[in-house]
Amino acid sequence: MNLRELAKNHVLGNPTRLAVMIYLLPRDRVLFKELLSVLDLTPGNLDSHLRTLEKAGYVKVYKVFADRPRTAVRITDEGARKTMEYLKALRKALSDVAGSGLPPL
Repeated sequence: MNLRELAKNHVLGNPTRLAVMIYLLPRDRVLFKELLSVLDLTPGNLDSHLRTLEKAGYVKVYKVFADRPRTAVRITDEGARKTMEYLKALRKALSDVAGSGLPPL
């Protein structure tokens, strides 16, 4: 993935959606309520971002039943792969900038 592809990735190029994916990477599943708390979002805002991620095939949103129905989110294999590719490309772009003689950020 190069800079052009980074710029064209409208799903992971959004900071909130990227934060959701980074949070999900090391976890099996996360409850909607946990994501709300961790990311400090409104329910409608988080729902909108999750719908975009689900439409892209990056996450699966589903109901779990314990003491009451709850909404859970799971990262898909495709979502994990695409997120890792995006993060590697971002790291390379930052490394290229750091190696260009520009002052550090």
